[in-house]
Amino acid sequence: MFNLAIDSKLRGCDLVTLRVRDVTHGSQILPRAMAVQRKTRRPVQFELTEPTRSAVSAWIEKANLKPEHYLFPSRLAKSPHVSNRQYARIVHQWVAAIGLDSTVYGTHAMRRTKATLI
Repeated sequence: MFNLAIDSKLRGCDLVTLRVRDVTHGSQILPRAMAVQRKTRRPVQFELTEPTRSAVSAWIEKANLKPEHYLFPSRLAKSPHVSNRQYARIVHQWVAAIGLDSTVYGTHAMRRTKATLI
């Protein structure tokens, strides 16, 4: 999830609703994928780096996901995918785990990271 968030530069609401078929073709992870942004209704294309493709491939295999499944399914029966709020909690845990102040960084920081690197 971390690698894909950085590579895609998608908003949290768009990241959590990605399906396996959005980033794969058959059993291959695509080097370039596309998603329609919920806020703007515009398609956005993004490249998936080799580390991201490897991580996504391993995740799909471990979670036994099919093309129609959400890439990040929820553990709750009433929710088909991880919620935006849960994604925010995960980001805060990542930030805290590396010793940074989790009140300063959030999901939007994931979008800005790639732009900063470029």
